[in-house]
Amino acid sequence: MDYTIGADLGTSALKLLLVDGSGQMVRSVTRTYSVFFPRPGWSEQDPADWWAAFVDGIRTLCAGIDPAHIAGIGLGGQMHGLVALDKYDAVIRPAILWNDGRTAKQTDYLNNVIGKETLSFETSNIAFAGFTAPKLLWLRENEPENFRRICKIMLPKDYINYRLTGVHASDYSDASGTLLLNVQKKCWSQKMLDLCGIPDTAMPQLFESYEKIGGLLPSAADMLGLLSGTPVVAGAGDNAAAAVGTGTVSHGRCNISLGTSGTVFFCTDTLTPDPSNALHAFCHADGGYHRMGCMLSAASCNKWFCTDILKTDDFAAEQAAILSDMLGKNHVFFLPYLMGERSPINDTDATGVFIGIRMDTSRSDLVQAVLEGVAFAIRDNTEAAKALGQSIISSSLCGGGARSPLWRKILCNVLNIPLQIPQSEEGPGYGAAMLAMVGIGAYPTVTACAKALVKTRKIITPDPVVAMRYEEQYCKFQSIYPSVKQVFQKIQ
Repeated sequence: MDYTIGADLGTSALKLLLVDGSGQMVRSVTRTYSVFFPRPGWSEQDPADWWAAFVDGIRTLCAGIDPAHIAGIGLGGQMHGLVALDKYDAVIRPAILWNDGRTAKQTDYLNNVIGKETLSFETSNIAFAGFTAPKLLWLRENEPENFRRICKIMLPKDYINYRLTGVHASDYSDASGTLLLNVQKKCWSQKMLDLCGIPDTAMPQLFESYEKIGGLLPSAADMLGLLSGTPVVAGAGDNAAAAVGTGTVSHGRCNISLGTSGTVFFCTDTLTPDPSNALHAFCHADGGYHRMGCMLSAASCNKWFCTDILKTDDFAAEQAAILSDMLGKNHVFFLPYLMGERSPINDTDATGVFIGIRMDTSRSDLVQAVLEGVAFAIRDNTEAAKALGQSIISSSLCGGGARSPLWRKILCNVLNIPLQIPQSEEGPGYGAAMLAMVGIGAYPTVTACAKALVKTRKIITPDPVVAMRYEEQYCKFQSIYPSVKQVFQKIQ
């Protein structure tokens, strides 16, 4: 039996999946690595750590498997990170990650000097602090020697693909998040490259996510214990890969991801103008387009509060005291802006906030407020989509936070729509394996692959009474950020 490998190069860990021809996950391996925070609001990683994790993980994943039966490899990965290579293809400096907030000045320059209209015309998006283009401007201003050494610009998963194949490649979905791609025309924007001082020769070749970019180099194959020439597809940004893995691959479909970050992902055949610029407009891994709202902190909010503040990793125990009749009645609210926020407010100064704390506030009230705050912020993004005419009658749900029955119930009632839980919870990695299946010809299209392989395990439906209570709570939540926005600017 032949297998495909799907990889999810996440922020905190690499998840590798071995998937058989029927779509069954045979094995999984996880390897962690460090995130470095050199200054408050900064976030960096060493690409060498990604590669070391990949090599070690693949050897474990494929132990005892005939390498001839590994038919293809696909990667999904964290988006926007800046990996800069010199003329020898050596990494110049640590990668600046998607949740890094150092580029407020450069983001403001792009949006207010170059202008949002120009950016939208060139890229279908405005600048956000996590995007790649502002990072290049920051590097040019603050590390000019490093900037002058740049010969290639890569995204995180594309760096791994380069190490595998020797090909400087990217896919359209991941490239959409650089603010350097003309999303409508599916080509690099010469105007944006000129603005950032980067020649077009520094940019990787572009592919559809399911297209083969090359085969394993002999040196890489030897390190991995696989065969030279094993096909590698372009892969996708993590959210597009997760959408494929949950079957969100046709017009009108929606997927919500409760991972380290939180995303609301809407498939569309065409892109229409977004006057508010609240949501991203990206290419999708199925060859179409998608709009996406992205929160910088989602499940990471719960991890921070439980692990760092309450000093416990037993998340289930913390949620056990939150009973169904308590939902929609909490007097404490939480703004989940621990790393600033992207969609829909685009505010790098925003911080996390608890409000409504009183003498009778309990530990459980605070835990519940964190879960609800993330759900309300996801609702903010669905409301932005509705303003563009998007109809949202249901959604699939994936990500680590989706494993919590309580959090699923809260989100379902806050949004007041059914949520489908896929049989496979490995969204990005499973989607990457599916893209590899299409790349090797096992399926003619991504849509056909999703139709054949993606199954729903459970459907969560809203309770009308609880949903009504949360409608009132959401109205209160909406009033908090506008009231404290000026305070954020003063305290930064």
